[in-house]
Amino acid sequence: MLYFANFGGVLLTFLAGTEIDTRLLKEKFSASFNIGIVSFILPFICVFLFTFFVKKWSYNAALIAGTALSTTSLAVVYSVLVETGLSNTRLGKLVMAATFITDMGTALALSILFVKPTLYTLIFISISLNVIYFADRFSHYIFTNPKWRNKVIEPEIKYVFLLLLTFMYFAKLGEGHAVLPAFVLGLLMSRHFRETSETRIVRNRLRTVAYAIITPLFFIVGGVRVSYTLIFSSIGSFALLFAIKIAAKFTGVFFLAKRYIPNGSMYTTLLMSTGLTFGTISSLYGLNAGFINQQQYSVLVGVVVASAVIPTFIAQKWFMPLHSEDIVDVGNGHNGNQEPRE
Repeated sequence: MLYFANFGGVLLTFLAGTEIDTRLLKEKFSASFNIGIVSFILPFICVFLFTFFVKKWSYNAALIAGTALSTTSLAVVYSVLVETGLSNTRLGKLVMAATFITDMGTALALSILFVKPTLYTLIFISISLNVIYFADRFSHYIFTNPKWRNKVIEPEIKYVFLLLLTFMYFAKLGEGHAVLPAFVLGLLMSRHFRETSETRIVRNRLRTVAYAIITPLFFIVGGVRVSYTLIFSSIGSFALLFAIKIAAKFTGVFFLAKRYIPNGSMYTTLLMSTGLTFGTISSLYGLNAGFINQQQYSVLVGVVVASAVIPTFIAQKWFMPLHSEDIVDVGNGHNGNQEPRE
């Protein structure tokens, strides 16, 4: 169950990468990069300084805390934007692109800060680069092959699983983490999943398999290791870390969002303050590696879950953008297909 839970975390990371529209990222790179990089760096620094100098956590534990609480939840952001009809608007596309930049920073931090370079590390990097390159070049032959289409055994899904399991195997040998190569692979393969109706069906089936049975194991294992007793015994640390994360996100994101989306700045800031998948992955990695203890893990995951719920509720309840300039499709210059709900 622990192995499948780890696989579920890597699969979630891959799926997060597939949700990114690479064309949009190129079109809105300047705005999304500015918002996304500040959304990552400022919370990372603030949380690290607080946990290391004030709470006296170890150096590695403080790095884990900074990484876990610097994230923005692509899953939450994507779900909210689709549900509210904002996914095809200027605001929605910019927030999605900025979220990718933030999560890329988290994936890089988790992969680089804790690596212990050995010969196996070089092998892991080499294998990952080769898998990503050849998968990007030749995956369309797998997804569009009529001989494999609509087969009960789902060969396309097994193919994706094979690639991710390869990352996991060599990451363990190299004492690294498969998060970054899985995220990059998902990003590059996102175009394959949008090319034809057949590849979109494959992606929907992959989501079904992932969200129905595999990724829930990741959250179950992560949740089982959370102690509410330990959270309540450290309620002061919990509240301060939550406040620091939200304050840092607001300080970094709000004024930039005000510049790029004047009438949707608060909504954008609140969505960028959410966290879930990468925060949980980072915390669980720190616990498994021995960088943080059970109490620190419980507090971090508690803050991550709270940040997924509270900012989202506030954004939906009081800050839904209603101005016409916020619902203009940046791709074709007309209103999106769906109007946001009041």
